[in-house]
Amino acid sequence: MGITLLLPVAVATLRKRWLGFAGSFVALTLGVALISATGLLVSTSAGLENNDPSAPSLKKLLTFMAGMSGFVSLFVVASTFAFAVAGRRRETALLRAVGATPRQVRLLVLGEALVVSLAASVCGALLGTAVAPLFARWLIAREAAPEGFTVDFSITPLLVAAAVEVAVAVAGAYAAAGRAARVRPVEALGDAAVDGKVMTPGRWVWAVGYLAVFGTVLALFATMPPGMDQDPQLRDPQNLPVWTLLIDVMAIMAVALFAPLLIPPLVRLLTLPVPLASGAVGLLARQNALAAVRRTVSTATPMFLVIGLTGTVVGSTLTFGDARTLQTRDALSARYVVEPAKGPVLAPGTVEKLRALPGVGTTTIRTTWLNGLSGGAGSSPAAAGTLSATAIDGNAAATWRLPAEAGSLSDLKGSSLAVSGELAKANGWQVGDKLDTTLDDGTPRTLTVVALVKTPLSLAEVLLPYSVVAGHLSADRGPTAAFLTAPDTATAPALDPAEGVKVTAADAWGGADDARSHAEWIAMIAILGPALLYALIAIVNTMMMSTGDRLRDFSTLRLTGGNDRQVLAMVGVEALLTALTATALALLVTTGTQVATLMLIGNRILTAGPELPLRLPWSALGGAAAAGLALALVASLLPARLALRARALDLAAARQ
Repeated sequence: MGITLLLPVAVATLRKRWLGFAGSFVALTLGVALISATGLLVSTSAGLENNDPSAPSLKKLLTFMAGMSGFVSLFVVASTFAFAVAGRRRETALLRAVGATPRQVRLLVLGEALVVSLAASVCGALLGTAVAPLFARWLIAREAAPEGFTVDFSITPLLVAAAVEVAVAVAGAYAAAGRAARVRPVEALGDAAVDGKVMTPGRWVWAVGYLAVFGTVLALFATMPPGMDQDPQLRDPQNLPVWTLLIDVMAIMAVALFAPLLIPPLVRLLTLPVPLASGAVGLLARQNALAAVRRTVSTATPMFLVIGLTGTVVGSTLTFGDARTLQTRDALSARYVVEPAKGPVLAPGTVEKLRALPGVGTTTIRTTWLNGLSGGAGSSPAAAGTLSATAIDGNAAATWRLPAEAGSLSDLKGSSLAVSGELAKANGWQVGDKLDTTLDDGTPRTLTVVALVKTPLSLAEVLLPYSVVAGHLSADRGPTAAFLTAPDTATAPALDPAEGVKVTAADAWGGADDARSHAEWIAMIAILGPALLYALIAIVNTMMMSTGDRLRDFSTLRLTGGNDRQVLAMVGVEALLTALTATALALLVTTGTQVATLMLIGNRILTAGPELPLRLPWSALGGAAAAGLALALVASLLPARLALRARALDLAAARQ
């Protein structure tokens, strides 16, 4: 049978079985839309920053949003296309039986996947251009992007998104087609019922590879070997939550690839009470999940991504927040912290009123940048980068208790600066070194190192007097916070609520209401939200595809004595079993990533003092699992109920 004879078969298949390809089309369309929208945001954010100088960089935030969206969509698209092709093994078996060669079968499947993916890419690119402005408005409303941030149209992100997703779709279809094409014609019709070997050599290689990358990267960030600690992006503890997110993604990918190996034992464990129950519904659901492992894996993957990503990202965010709170409170000598009730900076005139309070010392902070900070006897070229710095206006030594490795924080005055011990070690700086730098507005300055201290996460690795940068800030909107030192007998200062500030005792500051915590939660939602929304839609999509491919199974059950209620009960139990399996895998990966996060925090942040306990975000995990289960039940029971309206004989005789 030649290629020319296969083309009409492909066209007829697409026309007659368009419902079978609808799920793949939807998954790819939304995947291209998600990647192209985030890509448009990244391409137009160059040179822009948000209104809060202490908040994450807008460019970095959008880049991680695009990366997370791409990771989830690529995983779902590959799984969906592979599932769609695997569900047509009977057709592939018939083609092999009538003389189609393995090469012809692959070309047929690849041609179908290419047609569907190209059409979906066009629709996804158009949808992405409409979604991107909505993302931009959401960021502006939460002060994560500056006012006036708009999305400029560019064809490059759309082409990149389409090319990547088409390649992934074709690769997923090719892998599934290869498995079907390897079946010998004589065995073809007998191979269409039960999944055999699911963990292919390629899947083993990728799964073990991601697991090895997870362990290696975790060990590197925990120990920071020489050379790695000279890169500010890698060394700065404030960037550790970002790198932890990447480490978590490696673990999630490894567990997802090991899913065919992990799911059967989990199904057997979760269904141990089934043999003791009366009726065949539970037994049928159990055996269906075990026999069709590929279908179970494909339907559980989006749900695992939703629960696993929610658990790891929320858990890491909460853990880093707890570590920052513990470290910040331990480092503070000030009695009270004054912050803006709304907005990133204190209102004009607020600091003057605070300084006028009798018996109260006031210290304010701002965030700025130092470009090309270098010098000293042991300085290396790697030191000449752009570093975040905290400009302090007031008595730093009376405001913070920062352990000093050398020098004294009391000397932080005039043309001086204090740096963290890790930063000084990485660049060979010592107390007394003269460092050259360029201020935010391009003014060159020479500063003297007066102290090597351990800086908390609430401060940058470089501390300098505000007098050094006064008048040289490109946008000095005012201090982000003020710290008040006062006698132990003093009470909290009474400020007019109309001034838009809030006063917090130092021993209660740094919790969920902290400005930095608020910015981190906004960043977490921005990074995780689009990906989770896509994964939730993918749950509906894959469950509907799975149910639609089982109409003959339903008719067989009804013809052998089962009623509609029993068929629906079996479908519901299978959806519940899928949700429980995905939740168990998510708990596994969340526990592992939380242990890794605590190890990083213990080695890099809380090197002394109390340790944080292992704590899983049960409310977030429960909410994600409940949402996934609800969607899975609706997406499986509704099409099954609609299908059962037809007579069993009609379903059994339906053309495929």
